[in-house]
Amino acid sequence: MVQDFLNTVGIEGYGPDLLADTALAREWVAGAVRSWSSARALDAPPPALGDADLSKLRALREAIARLVAGTPPGGRAPVGACSASLRLSESGEVRLEPAGAGWRWLASALWGEVMLSQQNGTWGRIKRCHNPRCASTFYDRSRNNSGVWHDVKTCGNAANLRASRARRRERERARPSVG
Repeated sequence: MVQDFLNTVGIEGYGPDLLADTALAREWVAGAVRSWSSARALDAPPPALGDADLSKLRALREAIARLVAGTPPGGRAPVGACSASLRLSESGEVRLEPAGAGWRWLASALWGEVMLSQQNGTWGRIKRCHNPRCASTFYDRSRNNSGVWHDVKTCGNAANLRASRARRRERERARPSVG
């Protein structure tokens, strides 16, 4: 959910910012909450979003993106307080359940997922693609956690080709001219 939330940002050539328009944001949130609820075995309806929620969600996205980049915000989260509840399921599992309305519900779900990811050691695998033209967020599934591209075939190959061409130009400039 966190990765998908960060990927709501508009990327030139790929799609619009899904948090810039209320209808797009509502559509994204409905799908994200359905997927999240299914994965968590919960029956959570998506929160109702209004126009005022969008700026809070964009600020939340920026705060979480800074955490992914390794730049934690000082003090409390810059997007306000959110709450969640701990509930005991019928099967005896303790669950973190988001609380609040609108953007606050989504914030509590996202911060809960960040906390769980930090505690189970997977947080360091959430990364931003090193291709500045892309900036997609991805989950690094490499064995040694060394991935830097969201897709090696597109972003990795393009970057490696640019680097190779730059090295070739440098070698050609460094050669003494004959003649």
